[in-house]
Amino acid sequence: MLAAALVLAAGGSRRLAQPKQLLDWQGRPLLEGVVGAVARWPVAGVVVVLGAHAEEILDRVDFGGATVVLNPEWEEGLAASLRVGLDLLSRHPRYEAAFVALGDQPEIPAEVPSALLGAAEETGRPAVVPRYRYQRGNPALVARRLWARLMSLEGDAGAGSLWRAHPAWVHEVRFDHPAPVDIDTPADFQKLLRRP
Repeated sequence: MLAAALVLAAGGSRRLAQPKQLLDWQGRPLLEGVVGAVARWPVAGVVVVLGAHAEEILDRVDFGGATVVLNPEWEEGLAASLRVGLDLLSRHPRYEAAFVALGDQPEIPAEVPSALLGAAEETGRPAVVPRYRYQRGNPALVARRLWARLMSLEGDAGAGSLWRAHPAWVHEVRFDHPAPVDIDTPADFQKLLRRP
């Protein structure tokens, strides 16, 4: 199964009072660390969706070989970024699935993407998600046949709302890791920095 990765990084970081994409994470911008990690996943391409602070982010982040696309409607919420990113990926018929990742989660365990891909190939389910100890998390691996459904979401609804409505579509892969920290507040970032 040939997959691409979609990194959603268009948010305005309202609760942080600064672009979280540019927070200093291990000596480089947080988003640069995320994109670098995602590029090592079993993917044939990486697309990053930017919105708020795009000019500053483009000036300071090394995206490597990733394709960057701008979401002019980023204020509409996560669903708008899904539409922009999946629209771009859908123009490439070779991609059979896409990992949907968040640009503020730099600590996805290295084995997760390969395990999700293997489970998708084994089960044939169109959505494969990680379960970290007691909760679902990211990235989700979504088969092309569900992309139109994801593109129909609105507002800040992510894929989780679709998975709750159609549980038979979803296969969970369990991992004995804490859920990756999602950086929304200064306290979240401090929690990330304190992790061993």
